[in-house]
Amino acid sequence: MSNLFSSLQKVLPQHGLSRLVGTLAKSENPFISKTFIEQFAKAYDISLTEAQRKSLSEYVSFNDFFTRALEPGVRPMPSQANVLASPVDGAVSQIGKIDGNQLMQAKGHRYTVGSLAGEAAMGFDNGDFCTIYLAPNDYHRIHLPFAGQLEKTYAVPGALFSVNGATEEGVEGLFCRNERLVCRFNTEFGPMLVVLVGALIVASIETVWPGPRSPYKVEQYNDHSIGLNRGDEIGRFLLGSTVICCFPKGAVELNPELKVGSKIRLGENLGKVL
Repeated sequence: MSNLFSSLQKVLPQHGLSRLVGTLAKSENPFISKTFIEQFAKAYDISLTEAQRKSLSEYVSFNDFFTRALEPGVRPMPSQANVLASPVDGAVSQIGKIDGNQLMQAKGHRYTVGSLAGEAAMGFDNGDFCTIYLAPNDYHRIHLPFAGQLEKTYAVPGALFSVNGATEEGVEGLFCRNERLVCRFNTEFGPMLVVLVGALIVASIETVWPGPRSPYKVEQYNDHSIGLNRGDEIGRFLLGSTVICCFPKGAVELNPELKVGSKIRLGENLGKVL
């Protein structure tokens, strides 16, 4: 079944379908927005208990609903200064050591830091990484795991395969083929990558700083000098996707309790700085 799903996606008009859905998702026409929001909330059993706005009727478009802000304080950052905070709500799809320059995508599938991050990939050989998948019912804003200075972004146009488990197993080099935004930060322990990977039906990747907005037309590097604290919002997905974090060799120890499939929420313990 996973092979069939992966093969079907290869013949789908991925960008056309995603942009069509994106156009509908940003519509403020009450009939369109109300229908999208109510049907989605019902299908995925969405709770607004932790959201700032508690009623479906308070959202003016599906995108407004999907990227809803949380009530202040419901995702506190760790009390210890050296703890890495999960950047998102989601499920761990892979976690562990970078083998030379290779990361695990799924059983039988690996990819390199360089193929993922281009010129931003320096300094991560034999380091550590964590890949977190955001399901449709998760909170979809992305936050910084540890305080740092944004130095460079790399916007990469690409495919829009789904990033669920079935596709991870069925599409070689999935994360290096999909549209993505690579964010390189300088921290007290060295460089840190936070990679936002687009996916099927993801209409846009947005960031809190000025820069190219997806869909990306060409590969584009941008230099930055923006200081951010742990927990600061850095961007958001307009529909579910994946975030990949990379750390240098010997710099961090990822939380040993986290395994493939572990659920994790924004601000929870991703590891610690050594």
